[in-house]
Amino acid sequence: MAVFTKGIKIQTKAPGDIVDLTSLVAEVVKKSGIKNGIVHVFAPHATGVFALTELEPNIASDIRRLLEKLAPQGAEWHHPANAHSHLRSMLLPPDRTLPVRDGELITGTWQSLFFIEAGLSGRYVNIEVTVIGE
Repeated sequence: MAVFTKGIKIQTKAPGDIVDLTSLVAEVVKKSGIKNGIVHVFAPHATGVFALTELEPNIASDIRRLLEKLAPQGAEWHHPANAHSHLRSMLLPPDRTLPVRDGELITGTWQSLFFIEAGLSGRYVNIEVTVIGE
């Protein structure tokens, strides 16, 4: 079994920013040389999460609205400043694992893998990608 790791650095611009990672992760899978296995994507950030669904402007807007309704900024949380960011990050995972077949990242027809900035501002984000297989 082979293991290939690579870090990806992206930049978010604002709270609620959504960055499509599908092509970046697919590129890492190709570079890995691994034909069949899995790819694991992880964001080592307290307020960064991933989603895997259709990504089009209306869905992106709805995702932001949903997160705001579930954990509104400005509510009377106990944690100072950004409790809403941490609470939102509990609702979606900080990682995703996807299959790799014939050297290709496998997603559904309308699925995209994307990062959601649940924090207070834009920032540079390090994402760890690990491809495991044969």
